[in-house]
Amino acid sequence: MTSIHRRRGLQAAALAGLLATAGAGTAYAYWSAAGGGSGSAAAGTMQAVTVDALVAGDNPKTALIPGGSADVVLRLTNPNPYSVQVYGVTANGPAAADAAHPGCTTTGVRFAGAAPLSPATYVAANSSALITLPGAATMDTTSLAACQGATFNVPVTAEVRK
Repeated sequence: MTSIHRRRGLQAAALAGLLATAGAGTAYAYWSAAGGGSGSAAAGTMQAVTVDALVAGDNPKTALIPGGSADVVLRLTNPNPYSVQVYGVTANGPAAADAAHPGCTTTGVRFAGAAPLSPATYVAANSSALITLPGAATMDTTSLAACQGATFNVPVTAEVRK
């Protein structure tokens, strides 16, 4: 039994010497493996980003007059857990005057959409942002006098991308 213990001691000493010459604390290993299988994933669904105009405190800086143009102010709310890019905003129906101006039946108001928006506009995750579209609303001279002082609702569609 003494010779077995001596051999193991010599093997351990040789191994220790080998590690000492290779550099203490370093090791190198190589594994090779192959395998197969299958997996699956489901695409999430983007929640709708909502568009509101003139929420309390969101006021345009320009007024719309016959023969002129004005800014359009939109508040976009993103309920998604990631930011989205507002790629474009386009008209989605005729402009209508607010309820306090029922005689404003011919508004003469048009919306000039933009796609792509420049510069690129983003809405952060789970938040809202104001977007001002400079000069995007125009009013021609067919607008009735009953439209003076009205606020116009301009239906729009916003195209957003992840």
